[in-house]
Amino acid sequence: MSLDQSFDEEDEGMSFLDHLEILRWHLIRIVIALLVFGIVAFVFKGIVFDTIILAPAFNDFVTYQLLCDLSQWLNLGENLCFKDLKFELINLTMAGQFSMHILVSVVAALVISFPYILYELWRFIKPALKKSEKNYAKGIVFWGSLLFLTGVAFGYYVITPMSVQFLGGYRVSDLVHNQISLKSYISTVSTITLATGLIFQLPIVVYFLSKVGLVTPHLMKTYRRHAIIAVLILSAIITPPDITSQVLVSIPLVILYEISIIISRAVAKKEAEKE
Repeated sequence: MSLDQSFDEEDEGMSFLDHLEILRWHLIRIVIALLVFGIVAFVFKGIVFDTIILAPAFNDFVTYQLLCDLSQWLNLGENLCFKDLKFELINLTMAGQFSMHILVSVVAALVISFPYILYELWRFIKPALKKSEKNYAKGIVFWGSLLFLTGVAFGYYVITPMSVQFLGGYRVSDLVHNQISLKSYISTVSTITLATGLIFQLPIVVYFLSKVGLVTPHLMKTYRRHAIIAVLILSAIITPPDITSQVLVSIPLVILYEISIIISRAVAKKEAEKE
């Protein structure tokens, strides 16, 4: 069986084991993609760590510079300008830096490979769908990838700097100095970026749930207030406990929810026209 084999190349009477065989090849290609991009990220650790991962820990990060420029433009002086961060990154275990090197390489591979992973999963599912189902799922790879990468960028350039500034500079006393482990820092950055990337898939999830009738625009409007409360709770979980960061996260999530209502309304209207 060739690597490019898929459902549409098989008879309708394929056995369960045949389906598993096809799925196995899709998963193999996904693993190969992850390994390739993971190795690339591992080799170019200078770019991955110094230019990307550790960049929010320094006050010349692009987000800090833009906020400082905005502060000057609004005649606020240096109120929005960030000074040097008052913490030091340290490694606490013998294999700590090597472990984090591997972890970051895996996360980088996941982010870079996401469009291809989505493409392979779509190739596996697509032949099993009816023609009408394929039509309304058209473009899922593009939009899913775009939303994911947009969410990752939002988490990296907006939420991460705010989290690093607040948590890294927070002190209960001048007698206590912050020495943050490399593992803690990388876990925070990785969790935030991946979480926001997945959260930004909300419009696509609502689209398919609306297609199968589990979600309606009326239902989403009815529970809008509950959704806003859920958004605020989620924002409080994935951001540091300050109102500025929570607002910055809540606004795009609320916008995504409103976009999802529009999508659900469009789906409901199209389904009503068909009936």
